[in-house]
Amino acid sequence: MSGAAPFRRTGTRPSIGAMHDVGRSIDVTWRGETLVRYVYVPDDVQLESPRPYLHPLRTRAGDVVTEYRPHDHVWHKGIAWSLPCVGPHNFWGGPTYVQGEGYVQLDNDGSMDHEELTRLDVVGDTVTLEHTLAWHSQAGAHVVSEKREIAVTVPADRDDAWVLTFDTTMTNVSDEDLPIGSPTTRGRENAGYGGLFWRGPRSFTGGTLLAPDFAGGEEIRGERAEWMGFTGAHDGSGSRSSIVIVDGSDNPSHPPQWFARNEWFAGLNPAPFFSTEVAFDAGATLRFRYAVVVADGGVDAAGAAELAALGCGRLVRAPTAE
Repeated sequence: MSGAAPFRRTGTRPSIGAMHDVGRSIDVTWRGETLVRYVYVPDDVQLESPRPYLHPLRTRAGDVVTEYRPHDHVWHKGIAWSLPCVGPHNFWGGPTYVQGEGYVQLDNDGSMDHEELTRLDVVGDTVTLEHTLAWHSQAGAHVVSEKREIAVTVPADRDDAWVLTFDTTMTNVSDEDLPIGSPTTRGRENAGYGGLFWRGPRSFTGGTLLAPDFAGGEEIRGERAEWMGFTGAHDGSGSRSSIVIVDGSDNPSHPPQWFARNEWFAGLNPAPFFSTEVAFDAGATLRFRYAVVVADGGVDAAGAAELAALGCGRLVRAPTAE
């Protein structure tokens, strides 16, 4: 066309990006490789309480720091918002702990079902998505509506770490109270899991749990802390990676008790419902926010504190959900 200006590239392609497999998942990419995948429409069986999950998570060097469907707990999937005791419902998967009977497979494995992706954008060093979900009982009743925001930031001022923020607002839309608890609130000692749960790779078994002024093992389980972390080694390369989860300062039960494992498997979970139920009355709304920092290399307690500070910085900057 006469007089038309030639096509010109007006800027460089950003290092961070997003690829959307519509109706299935979103990959956040870093320099063309998947950093984390958010599967928002899983194909899990009902027994595993189908719900969105984040897997794989990779360090910036490419090491995978999550596990998916391990044979010992097939309902563990990377990082997922997982709640075993929501009134009578199980949104964790598998059997439910019943006092006096132990774990019993009940017909109560609910699902967190995709409704709509309302935002997906890349701005600067951050990819942000917003997602609405409807939670259904195993019988199909709509009991909870949820809005969540997930953001991934790869900071330019360091080359070894990135940060994921997870922000969920849940509303009880049923006609009954749904107190949120754990196997411990139902009678099983020191098993207060529930919430944002990370399952690490099998080679991380025997790794080191980290907390403020602490580096050790499962003696830290059930303690309260603003953050906890884990450092472990990878098969094959022998390289090490670290992960730190930071609890939002405005979360219910902050600072939470933590469910933490390193002997049988690698697991980390800020558990606001560990030993005391959190009320979730009909019509009520609860909000929780977390930062997850993924880093190349092993760290000690002081190094983990530096990663936690990086996560805290992202929580401060996180927009307020409406």
